[in-house]
Amino acid sequence: MPLATPPAPPIVRNAVTASGLWRAYGSGEAQVVALRDVSVAFASGAFTAIMGPSGSGKSTLMHCLAGLDTTDRGTVNIGDTVLTGLGDKALTKLRRDKIGFIFQQFNLLPTLTAEENILLPASIAGAKADPAWVNRVIATLDLSDRLSHKPTELSGGQQQRVACARALATRPDVVFADEPTGNLDTRSSAEVLGFLRKSVDDFGQTIVMVTHDPSAAAYADRVVFLADGQIVRDLHGPTADSVIDTMRDFENAVPLAGKAA
Repeated sequence: MPLATPPAPPIVRNAVTASGLWRAYGSGEAQVVALRDVSVAFASGAFTAIMGPSGSGKSTLMHCLAGLDTTDRGTVNIGDTVLTGLGDKALTKLRRDKIGFIFQQFNLLPTLTAEENILLPASIAGAKADPAWVNRVIATLDLSDRLSHKPTELSGGQQQRVACARALATRPDVVFADEPTGNLDTRSSAEVLGFLRKSVDDFGQTIVMVTHDPSAAAYADRVVFLADGQIVRDLHGPTADSVIDTMRDFENAVPLAGKAA
């Protein structure tokens, strides 16, 4: 009896790929090298956290991946599109169409309602967000009864949930989250992180998050650790304890030669 052909391994598509990234600030003795020949890929439909000590280059890496900062050398791809070297107009269009952002400071417009803030990226693009999709995101984030409220009428956790809904409203290829729970209390942090986890599991969203919090990183599928502008560890299936242990190990072992945000 012939042996059955084993199933082919699943094809992993990368939402973001970086190759040989270098980024330095300043010159001469004052120069700080933020990224040193960093190559890394982030799988589509996965939740990845980026961690490292203060000055490790984690925020610089995310900003380069998202097209918010330039690189000195190396390339960044968003899907099949080469981001590196794009002109301002093309880069703006790429960020608008393919990338969502969640920031620590929420960055909501105070004169707009929650609903208007959520729909703003589509409005700026001259497009109309899919109502069914937006309603699903709003319901998942439990914002249905807060849509007419302005940011000053919302709690910090509610404001960040509005920011999450805004980031996902256009169904971007990838959402970059920069310390999204940094200004939240424990309960609000858990709500936001739970939604990010759910957006990956239920919606197939790709999330890349910079954080300093081991408990936040434990929501991710994978944690990439940086020190001195280089990737020093790649941890899959993280727990808060395993993240703490990893941070302790390499902080003791890797001397930092320079500081970068």
